[in-house]
Amino acid sequence: MICVSIGRTRHKMVMMEHRSLAEKGAELVELRLDWIARAPDVNRLIKDRPTPVVITCRRPEDKGRWNRSEEQRQALLRTAIVSEVEYVDIEDDIADKIPRYGKTKRIISHHNFDETPDDLEEIYTSLCEKDPDIVKLVTMANSPGDSVRMLKLVANAKVPTIGFCMGEYGVISRILCGKYGSPFTYATFSRERELAPGQLSFSEMTRIYRYDEIGPETPVYGVIGDPIAHSLSPLIHNIAFRHDKLDAVYLPFRVPKDRLPETLKEFEWLNVQGYSVTIPHKAGALNLAGEADEASKTMGVANTLFRDSDNVWQARNTDYDAALDSIRLGLDPEGNATTDPIDGKQVLLLGAGGVSRAIGAGIVAAGGALTISNRSRERGEKLAKDLGCAYSTWENRGSGHFDILVNGTAVGMHPKVNETPFAQNFLQDDMLVFDTVYNPENTLLLKQARERGCKTVSGIEMFVRQAAAQYKLFTGKEPPLEVMRNTLRKGISAVGKL
Repeated sequence: MICVSIGRTRHKMVMMEHRSLAEKGAELVELRLDWIARAPDVNRLIKDRPTPVVITCRRPEDKGRWNRSEEQRQALLRTAIVSEVEYVDIEDDIADKIPRYGKTKRIISHHNFDETPDDLEEIYTSLCEKDPDIVKLVTMANSPGDSVRMLKLVANAKVPTIGFCMGEYGVISRILCGKYGSPFTYATFSRERELAPGQLSFSEMTRIYRYDEIGPETPVYGVIGDPIAHSLSPLIHNIAFRHDKLDAVYLPFRVPKDRLPETLKEFEWLNVQGYSVTIPHKAGALNLAGEADEASKTMGVANTLFRDSDNVWQARNTDYDAALDSIRLGLDPEGNATTDPIDGKQVLLLGAGGVSRAIGAGIVAAGGALTISNRSRERGEKLAKDLGCAYSTWENRGSGHFDILVNGTAVGMHPKVNETPFAQNFLQDDMLVFDTVYNPENTLLLKQARERGCKTVSGIEMFVRQAAAQYKLFTGKEPPLEVMRNTLRKGISAVGKL
């Protein structure tokens, strides 16, 4: 179950949001009394309440907004108990001062906003000694492994225990705690009003992650990268799972560059079945795989890890085929060509990162005459040497004639949508322009290319195709390509409005 937190300054707004959440399917709501500007009126808030409630009133030292006396705060909690609300959240240091009474259940809570300490079990034991109906233990995650430690504690708990971590590293624990026995997790009314670091909205928890459908046997997948909060992969894969009625969940795993091997070892306890891999881990992922396909070996990078029937990690690079198929689609929309339309074409590739390496290797293999251009001459020349192709300095990228232009850089990506890696006067009328940037879909490069009469392919096509290939590797099922494409477009539109 999801407990949705409401923090508003006026009683009227609290009650209005409570009714709205009930209409949207919320089953439990936390009323944060410390947010209310005037003296909170508990009875007014709980009269005719549309759902069960948790009454909470946080002090400043607990990142709350309570600005009156501690005696008044505790009196409010006692009033809520006498009024027989469903739950009252009581901090562990005052638990002995608020006695049990009537039907109200006691949530005895402990928060650490700085870290996930080494003595979690000792803290948990002390909470269990304070007459709880439910123990609540919430800490700040400073590494991916902190979430795993917290979820292990929840799984082994003898008393019903809400346990998860805050912060970006802790997001996975908010989504998975129910899988390991937590009575409920917490969400906010909307993403704009986050009441704790890393808190997701009720809509995200229900529509994207389907929290209440996650069970002990639900397979876990995810994307590993750093940064990762911007990734639309969880949206695309989870909506595809929902469309195909699959019992599975796909999570955003933030993993620092220097922590990949140890983090994946820690994640073994979560029994993750597959990972999408993004910056900066594509080379590291390949090194950790038991086996890899030729594309990954040739490029030295992988964007997918999945377990085979023997539980061995397999590495794949779905960027490779996705990019080539996107280019072929632009060159031959009807699919009428009897030979590879890339064969013999002059191709200019901007960038020398992991995506460029995949695309470049594919173009060379397909018979294209490739030229690399990159801001960093050293990286660009190295990639050109690795692929056995030509190199052009960044300053000279607009000279020469090319049939195909590929942007493998991040130039033009949201929020810097007014930038382009290739000036409009460099473009040639008969050129195909393929931009791997997918947010926004209609980049400045593509807009200017269409104005010049060029054929264009957006990064949407490549991103969806590589994600669809991962979906098939993960599930063994044909991906719902159109669903994934539409979901990505809606996701990009939502990001653009923020």
